[in-house]
Amino acid sequence: MIASLIGEIQSKDENALVVALGGLGLRVYVPKRLRESVSVGEKVFLHTHLVVRENELSLYGFDTAESRHLFVLLLSVDGVGPKLALSVVSTLTPEAVRQAVFQEEPEWLSRVPGVGPKTAQKIILYLRDRLKPDDVVGRVAALSAIDSQVLAALTALGYSVVEAQTAIQALPKDAPEDVEERLRLALRYFG
Repeated sequence: MIASLIGEIQSKDENALVVALGGLGLRVYVPKRLRESVSVGEKVFLHTHLVVRENELSLYGFDTAESRHLFVLLLSVDGVGPKLALSVVSTLTPEAVRQAVFQEEPEWLSRVPGVGPKTAQKIILYLRDRLKPDDVVGRVAALSAIDSQVLAALTALGYSVVEAQTAIQALPKDAPEDVEERLRLALRYFG
């Protein structure tokens, strides 16, 4: 119904933005990364999805159409509602979700607040048939066992999964295949 909107940010709540649009202030629930990257008074363009419930209309906004598409797919999974789908999109990049699905690694999804092992497995089973494998090829290199250990170490140190993935993807192509050395290089990314 409402596919996108352009407006000025009036205020930021804990999990939403209030966007001024034609004399109205619309509360739009957005992923944490997006909320933290914008400022009050800034003009914003959002790809949106309207969730209609018996007693509530909720608008969810995303910086990319790909994130919105993933959110809508997640809503189709049994037991995943808008808040949990938004949590997944806030914690993991669409590429990370694809990677978890096609490598069948539910533990990645289990790192999302509110997603337990059973829900992670449901998400993988449901999305496996709905995401295209060629979406992954060339866009996201599969994490090796060593990089998975580096990712686990970085998240144990308090970095988010997205931050850890970004640091790993920034490693030089000729980086040694040693966990400790790769971890040291990944930590330099944050310094």
